[in-house]
Amino acid sequence: MGWGAALTFQMGLLFALMAIGLPVAFAFFGVNVVGAYFFMGGEAGLVQFTRNAATAVSSFTLTPIPFFLLMGEILFHTGVAFRAIEAIDRLISRVPGRLSLVSIVGGTIFASLSGSTVANTAMLGSVLLPEMLKRGYHPTIAMGPIMAVGGIAMLIPPSALAVLLGSLANISISKLLIAGIVPGVLMAVLFFGYIMIRCALNPALAPAYEVESLTMWRRWRPFLVNVVPLLLIFVVVVGSMIAGFATPTEAAALGSLASVAAAAAYRALTFATLRKALGETAKISAMILLIIAASVTFAQVLTFSGATDGFLKRMSAWNLSQFELILLMMLVLLVLGCVMDQVSMIMITLPFFLPLAETAGIDKLWLGVLILVSMEIGFTTPPFGLLLFVMKGIAPREITTHQIYRAVTPFILLEIVVLASLCVYQPLATWLPDVLLR
Repeated sequence: MGWGAALTFQMGLLFALMAIGLPVAFAFFGVNVVGAYFFMGGEAGLVQFTRNAATAVSSFTLTPIPFFLLMGEILFHTGVAFRAIEAIDRLISRVPGRLSLVSIVGGTIFASLSGSTVANTAMLGSVLLPEMLKRGYHPTIAMGPIMAVGGIAMLIPPSALAVLLGSLANISISKLLIAGIVPGVLMAVLFFGYIMIRCALNPALAPAYEVESLTMWRRWRPFLVNVVPLLLIFVVVVGSMIAGFATPTEAAALGSLASVAAAAAYRALTFATLRKALGETAKISAMILLIIAASVTFAQVLTFSGATDGFLKRMSAWNLSQFELILLMMLVLLVLGCVMDQVSMIMITLPFFLPLAETAGIDKLWLGVLILVSMEIGFTTPPFGLLLFVMKGIAPREITTHQIYRAVTPFILLEIVVLASLCVYQPLATWLPDVLLR
């Protein structure tokens, strides 16, 4: 069987299994079993497939994932994160689009503590969306910022998805985590500026209302008590890696301990909330590890079938420059983001992108950041962006899917501006880790 037929057969089977509703990990495993039998020597191939899957999930580099997930789950289930949002709400006053700006600032801060896009969006939506709609905010300016800032959680450390990508792509996890800070902050700044300008030009989008007059101390005290101590968790995670006395795994473990300590200090930690956080962490971690096993073996089956080598030779014949190759990869990811979840995007594209990048001499850290940003855009891209469904679930029934799409569109365009800037100017992605981890 030629490489083209082998590639068509495996990808066609994969999409067919996903189309009938089979979970992503099991769809990949189905393709892997069939591919291992036909391309890796029958029963011997199946035995090797099993060994490879076991080896894939036993890598020590994957251990930060459950710790990062646990950090966010503890802060979310104990309600500590909700206190932080209320404190930020008191701090911002008398500006156009006040509550929308609160969602941007609060969402960015929580993103640096949780690493979970879904938790970020769900928390902001449940706390701020009802209040914004009650105050007469237009649904587009109320929902758009919440969905947009929700995705930032996968860029700013701690990010479980960044650890997953770094492990699969053999990119330094410390560098990849730190490299996501600049794009994440840049997006938050653009979102903030866009809301202020748009609400200043059209005040009807976010009607002003009387805010309780507070003394300076009453305004800043909740922020100093409920937000600043939480930022120490971010300092513990990132600072320990920068200082060089903690690996990503050790930094993640320290972050989890800091989250538990913070929840206990606020007297919000109970046995029930801790059990809930641990249970949710175990569920998500098991799912991610299953997906990793499927991803690694999928790449190996593609290689044995000759599909990867044949595809690389065909691409090499095009004589694309580095920049053209990067643009082609990002275009593929943006299109896939419309119809596919982020983990599936990684699993399908990495077996092809990594050899192409190595052949063309593309910096793997730069490519890793570009992939993360592209996947972040995919979280909010219609029709199947995950955060669109999260918003539909927490929004009032009268909010239509079309309104949700309209609300997120301007922010998608701003995210694409950031992605384009990263493509054109590589130091935006690589400068910070090079400086801090030199």
